[in-house]
Amino acid sequence: MNNKEIHKVKEAKNPLLRFLWVGLGCLFVGLGAIGAVVPGMPTTVFLVLAAACFIRSSQRLYDWLISNKTFGPYLKDYREGKGIPRRAKVLALSMIVIFVSFAVFYAIEATQIKVLVGLIGLIGFLFVFFKVPAAKI
Repeated sequence: MNNKEIHKVKEAKNPLLRFLWVGLGCLFVGLGAIGAVVPGMPTTVFLVLAAACFIRSSQRLYDWLISNKTFGPYLKDYREGKGIPRRAKVLALSMIVIFVSFAVFYAIEATQIKVLVGLIGLIGFLFVFFKVPAAKI
């Protein structure tokens, strides 16, 4: 599959399903935008999820997202299987460890919430470590 085909939207045939994909994509863009300014909250993961939603619902929204001057090149490279820059991967893993550790050991008092945040952080760490390829630069 060439790069043009990878970025071609395969819209859901059901209009209700397409509406749901657009709604979820917009939610993920919003969460990604919040993550860009709130320390410890991920940005890229939400934008990758938004791109996955838009690729099923709207060529216009998908193109808008991947043409973003800040995040677009990373999303395109990820979608094309090129991965993310090694430095970005190391930074992402470091931030997960730092902020999840801070939350679990200092900021959260309820044991159940500590366990939940720790598990989600571990899943995120393992996903980025094993599933997100580092770009060969």
